[in-house]
Amino acid sequence: MNLQYLKAFYVTVKLNSISKAAKELHLTQPGLSMQIQSLEKDLEVILLTRSNKGVKLTEAGEVVFDYANTILSMQDNIERDLKNLKSNKKELLLGSCKAVGEYALPCSIYIYKQEFKDVSINFEIHNTDDIIKSLMDRTINIGILHGNREMSHIKTEKITSDRLVLVTSLPLMKNLISIEEFKKLPLIFREQESGTHQTVKNALLHHNIKIDDLNIIYKLNSMEAIKTSVLSGKGISFIPELSIKRELRDGNLKEIKVESLEIFSEFFIAYRTDHVLSLQEKEFIRFIKSSKRGFC
Repeated sequence: MNLQYLKAFYVTVKLNSISKAAKELHLTQPGLSMQIQSLEKDLEVILLTRSNKGVKLTEAGEVVFDYANTILSMQDNIERDLKNLKSNKKELLLGSCKAVGEYALPCSIYIYKQEFKDVSINFEIHNTDDIIKSLMDRTINIGILHGNREMSHIKTEKITSDRLVLVTSLPLMKNLISIEEFKKLPLIFREQESGTHQTVKNALLHHNIKIDDLNIIYKLNSMEAIKTSVLSGKGISFIPELSIKRELRDGNLKEIKVESLEIFSEFFIAYRTDHVLSLQEKEFIRFIKSSKRGFC
């Protein structure tokens, strides 16, 4: 399979246009069409149907497109790593779930950099599902996940655990409420793909409570946005304790305790088993598992 032809197909689907893809790839439209046709001939399938509205994937095209993203990412990463090797550049490709990445990890990266000044760090923050996808696509080499996941080709090691605290900025009528009272609270939740959502969901199942039983007023894909919303009095939410220590101490946020309900998040470092860890990656894993990590 010709990778140039695969890229021509991939870009065409992404842009939904032969003309736009040809311009992007610096090809003529007939030249681009010939590359896609050659790929179809090699694979012995039809990948696209063309119309005035753009292009549409066939069933076979959907399969090839899913693989194309991973294959082309791997090609880019091979070229990047070989370039870094030639220039003796030390790089750390790191991704983190939002619960840690938005608050605790920046301080850790700062401390790590004090010892490894020559390491260039590329750091991205997404929800846990997207961090796993980035690992599988080889966009990053090390990920920090909210909750453990059983995955082939991915090794995980626990870093730490943290309490999820139900908080409000409004005056408390009482410090301890029942499960039934909890179900009526106006709650703000993380999106379904997040580790926080999954952790809360699993904990509630032990009390025979489903997410649909709760009064969720809306969902947000950022813990920082949830924190701001709660501070503004717009709702109540579960927030990792490590990210609101100051607000709890200053009284800007108050904990609502729910009878028999205590939720802990676990955070894991993850990397591919088929990836040969560089010295700086091994040192970062050792560092982030140690007491020196200095979470903010």
